[in-house]
Amino acid sequence: MERPVTGLEKIPDGQIMHPMITPQQIQHLIEQGVPGARAEVSGDGHHFEAVIVAAAFSGKSAVERHQMVYRALGERMKQEIHALSMRTLTPDQAA
Repeated sequence: MERPVTGLEKIPDGQIMHPMITPQQIQHLIEQGVPGARAEVSGDGHHFEAVIVAAAFSGKSAVERHQMVYRALGERMKQEIHALSMRTLTPDQAA
């Protein structure tokens, strides 16, 4: 009998292994969650690097910009994304 695929599989020590998130999924989440953002994301499934350009970053500190991105990624930052290095720029800074 075939087991149903749930998207979450148990590993021997009883922990749940979450499916790997892709750079494209992270890019989509950022672009949907940060108004007007354009993101370039690379990574290996656990550790990622992102360059994010958004007018919404204007007048914000680096900490505030990163908080905006973390909010866009939500619970995935706690479970699926182990490390995210990011550069957050306004359009003027990116030019």
